[in-house]
Amino acid sequence: MTDQLTRRQLLERAAVGGAAISFPGILAACGGSSSKSSSSSSSQKLAKTLHFSNWTYYIDTNDKTHRHPSLDSFKQKTGVTVDYTEDINDNASFFGKIQAQLRRGQSIGRDIIVMTDNSRYPSLLVRKKWVEKLDKSAIPNIKNLVPVQQHPAWDPDREYSLPWQSGITGIAFNDKLSDPVLSMDDLLGNPKLKGKITLLNEMGDCLSLVMLSNGDDPAKVTDATFDRAMATIKKAVDSGQVRAFTGNDYGPPLAKGDLSAAMSWSGDIPQLGNKHIHWNLPKDGGDTWTDNMLIPTGGDVYTASVYMNYVYDPKVMGLMEAGDPKRNITGIYYIPPVDGAKAAALAINPEVANNPLIFPTPEMLDNVHLFDPEALNNPKYLTEWQNLISA
Repeated sequence: MTDQLTRRQLLERAAVGGAAISFPGILAACGGSSSKSSSSSSSQKLAKTLHFSNWTYYIDTNDKTHRHPSLDSFKQKTGVTVDYTEDINDNASFFGKIQAQLRRGQSIGRDIIVMTDNSRYPSLLVRKKWVEKLDKSAIPNIKNLVPVQQHPAWDPDREYSLPWQSGITGIAFNDKLSDPVLSMDDLLGNPKLKGKITLLNEMGDCLSLVMLSNGDDPAKVTDATFDRAMATIKKAVDSGQVRAFTGNDYGPPLAKGDLSAAMSWSGDIPQLGNKHIHWNLPKDGGDTWTDNMLIPTGGDVYTASVYMNYVYDPKVMGLMEAGDPKRNITGIYYIPPVDGAKAAALAINPEVANNPLIFPTPEMLDNVHLFDPEALNNPKYLTEWQNLISA
């Protein structure tokens, strides 16, 4: 996304899918961009296995077999097995695992990784040239990328990345353990929740919600607004209100009832399988972000690009989003970046496709915000944030 886009533009354009477009040949090597691909893809030969690292709760899943139908379908179409690993809990810890090898120019054994643009890491990977260029000749479906996502400031021509999904950060609560938790003031200050809540360890997510609660603008962070948000969070930590800072690992304890409430990502909650857990946008607003597929140094560019082309078919993305209740398939529940995905999802599962977590309402779009990209790379802020969540 470009830094100048409003939060409503970001999600509204992503949420309004265009007409479904016919699916081009999955192995097509023409009809795409004329830009040069990485030398890693020069053979135009598919690997036997695609190694894909992603976050948890982030792909369509058969509730009975626990397999991922879209990955099985990809293998049927291409013969490529996907080694799909849910080993990303948060951006910082995953980057910490891979940076030493990437710095040495070594492969990390992955062909696709997924990282979030309201962290500093996608832009850092591109700047350091630790990711490969996409083979756009293998991605004719890139034409289906929604316009608002086509030119992010950190990868203006989408040479190195394609969006996986977008989402919103808000609050989840268990109605058996708590009254509705509808604001950050309640989450951080309600004594009934003491020691029974978690906050996200992603700086952009956590600070955005607290700044909004403080009456400040997360899109234009100043030293004063940063210090005010940090003081608010530190007070809640010191009082014992906050049990921990988490990445995706808030999910299991929330599902089991070990937590009463948690700062959480919009699409996770429907996949937890607990009808007593509800997600809501805080009354003062939430933040929005996009997770992006990147090919790390040494990854198989051609095979990864063919997979990206596959998921950018509106019919594939629509099924991934909506799932299929007739086949016990749960969808992703995040906001797709593909034109035509909504039309395809509506044809499969209208109830889910009309869920505002996937295609947000105008009211939701008016109340979500982008975090200041300059703040993400401010050394002072990063150091103070790390000291807070590591204490």
